[in-house]
Amino acid sequence: MLGLFAKVRAGEGIIAVLMVVNVFLILNAYYILKTVREGLIIGEGGMFGVSGAELKIYASAGMALLLLGVVPAYGALASKVDRLRLLTISGVLVIACIAGFIVLGTMGVPLALAFFLWLGIVSVFLIAQFWSYANDIYTEEQGKRLFAIIALGGSFGAIFGPKVAEVGKEHTFVLMAVAAAVLGVCLLLYRAVNRLVRRQGEADGARRDDADEPLSKEGGFTLVFRQRYLLLIALMLLIANLVNTTGEFILTAAVESHAAEVVPAGAFPEIENEAARQAEIEAARRSVGTGFFGSFFSIVNLVGFLIQAFLVSRIFKYLGVRVALFFLPVIAFGSYALIGLIGGLTLLRVAKTAENSTDYSLQNTVRQALFLPTSREVKYKAKAAIDTFFVRLGDSIAAAVVALGTHALSLSPRAFAFGNVALSAVWIVLVVAIAKRHKELSPDATAAGT
Repeated sequence: MLGLFAKVRAGEGIIAVLMVVNVFLILNAYYILKTVREGLIIGEGGMFGVSGAELKIYASAGMALLLLGVVPAYGALASKVDRLRLLTISGVLVIACIAGFIVLGTMGVPLALAFFLWLGIVSVFLIAQFWSYANDIYTEEQGKRLFAIIALGGSFGAIFGPKVAEVGKEHTFVLMAVAAAVLGVCLLLYRAVNRLVRRQGEADGARRDDADEPLSKEGGFTLVFRQRYLLLIALMLLIANLVNTTGEFILTAAVESHAAEVVPAGAFPEIENEAARQAEIEAARRSVGTGFFGSFFSIVNLVGFLIQAFLVSRIFKYLGVRVALFFLPVIAFGSYALIGLIGGLTLLRVAKTAENSTDYSLQNTVRQALFLPTSREVKYKAKAAIDTFFVRLGDSIAAAVVALGTHALSLSPRAFAFGNVALSAVWIVLVVAIAKRHKELSPDATAAGT
């Protein structure tokens, strides 16, 4: 059955299915907690005189600062324990934190800011850690075939998790407990997979002697800055996140303008009370925005799922990982050039659908595959640093760029689009350099990587 999506060889199916289920559950738990987070922010109405929406922007910078301490601590733990204990200790700590939030929340303690910062850090760590483990248990040849299938679990989880949260939306702390229980099941799945991998390796006579040993003492940031390949990947992710986040701002600004046109300032003249009329206008405009983004996210998720299911493995097979790297930056370059030159909500919607669906499917899988030819220290420590700190740093820079461009320079959305064109060009240059270095690390017999 898995063969519908990619080539699966004898003996690989059971482990692949368990990995699919594991990442499905991880994404489920994350989206349940993410929904809880949004409810806490809206319910508490912000902090320190700052609105919830504004608080989220500033908190991104806080996450990046906290990760400067969290990443080295994680690396130190990885140097002392084997991979299964690393996964277990990390998972137990996350579950314990959720239990702590439940206790504090039931006591009436404000949680919004602390929970936002905590989840922003933990979510990227959980996903990065899963893919570090996948990179460790699979060979490069296996990863190129099977990562496309495994990533399908994440796509399903991203769709299913919000549905679970919607059902239990009136029971915030019950949802937290459900997420904790789901993550507990993930720990059991890691143990099951680890046992099967060990047995399979012993049966094949190919078990690596170092597979269950602690890692060296080199830190994640040290590895990133010492190896050009890793630094290039980190910069690529930073630029990619900056482009995408700025693009989300452009789209949101266009939707706000559209809502203002659909529901103009002079709407509802029959309501004589001015305050009541303004409230009705705001409600109508929110409805326009909610309807647009509800439809937009549904289409993005559907297109992303179809790309993941039927195209990613074939792109890897016939074109290879290095060629696959170019898809998203080229799409971004062309899309934002058209947005800057032509504009319009319809074009923006099509362009962002293409960008986001490719990002969530092909680009995400390519990101994971880039670490297949690297050492175990890189897969666990450097990858954690790249997937957490540099991603959050990109968010922080995007927030600063949008604030500066909007309030200080009074830039139009089209000006931001042309800025993204320039950033996409830099992104393509970085991809060229990464592809060159990847070829040196993983020389292929053909362009397809076979």
